[in-house]
Amino acid sequence: MSAPRLRTPGLSLSDVLRVGLVGLRTRPVRAVLSALGIAIGIAAMISVIGISTSSRAELDRALESLGTDLLTVSPGQTFTGGSASLPLSAVPMISRIAPVHAVSAAGTVPDAAVYRTDLIPELETGGLSVVAARLDLPDTVGAAVRDGAWLNASTAQFPTVVLGSAAAARLGVVDVRTGTQVYLADRWFTVVGVLHPVVLAPELDSTALVGWSAAERYLEFDGHPTTVYTRSDESSVDAVRGMLGPTANPEHPNEVQVSRPSEALEAQRATDRSFTGLLLGVVAVALLVGGVGVANTMVISVLERRTEIGLRRSLGATGGHIRTQFLTESLLLSLLGGAAGVALGAAVTIGYAASQSWPAVVPPWAIAGGVGATVLVGMTAGLYPAVRASRMSPMEALARP
Repeated sequence: MSAPRLRTPGLSLSDVLRVGLVGLRTRPVRAVLSALGIAIGIAAMISVIGISTSSRAELDRALESLGTDLLTVSPGQTFTGGSASLPLSAVPMISRIAPVHAVSAAGTVPDAAVYRTDLIPELETGGLSVVAARLDLPDTVGAAVRDGAWLNASTAQFPTVVLGSAAAARLGVVDVRTGTQVYLADRWFTVVGVLHPVVLAPELDSTALVGWSAAERYLEFDGHPTTVYTRSDESSVDAVRGMLGPTANPEHPNEVQVSRPSEALEAQRATDRSFTGLLLGVVAVALLVGGVGVANTMVISVLERRTEIGLRRSLGATGGHIRTQFLTESLLLSLLGGAAGVALGAAVTIGYAASQSWPAVVPPWAIAGGVGATVLVGMTAGLYPAVRASRMSPMEALARP
């Protein structure tokens, strides 16, 4: 019978880690400097992605508050080129569209102007117009009252008026608590409020807004809206836009003009994606440099530790053991730099976002990508030195000084 073959025992996970840490413990300064290259690359990657994501989150929040879901409906022209008008039923009809969650309207009162006194010539309107407004108009367009109060169910029936910010400035209305009145269509109207500038509907800044009922009663307003404001689910803006014309004026949908939803968000996102792609290219270069640094460190480590390699081989370590040792050392070195890079990148993102008053967002996939990149760099950088070390024979390793 032949003698049984001796089997070299394998290394457990704890043994692999312990052996892999030998080189890092014995050369801590070199290990830290090598890991620093990986850390810089990963930190740059996390920072670029985190800051870009935080910027987009702030952009989404800002544009949402500015009304990317706002659409306006106004009359266009008739087939013969005349001025069209929206039906009286336009507002209730539009409110039936499922994704629309807010709708209001304003109607320009023709041949009506507002003056500070009744002594000003009629032609000197100052560019101010009179508009009939529904009570829910501020909520729909995001208007806020700077002084006084908005129209309510009671005041909207009487000769009261709310002035836009520009209109109040031109008329010299500073304080509405003193019972200030303005002359409007041969009648005195009491100013009950002044608005802040309306970002979403700047055309309201130079208007005098009266209640819908009061406009019909005192100003011979015909009740037809000239602008309908709608707010809908952002994901359904395009679909709603296609429905507004036929819904507002079923008989003549071609006589309705519908504003386009804001394309600023998508344009900014496209710009951010291009800029992020460019920066990630720079990050890739940084990771490449870090990987080269790790590879260089491992190659030097193999050359410096030939005696150790020869001694281990003489004591029974196989080429696989040696290869596993140096590959593990490279992976640990890269993971050390990757962990530091992730922490540094997250800190940079949070700090920059806080300085800009942005929401700090570090996507989990970016962290996972950073860890994956360190593993890939470690394996790639350590493969050649590990293979080279494993191919050294004991006599060759021990013979060289």
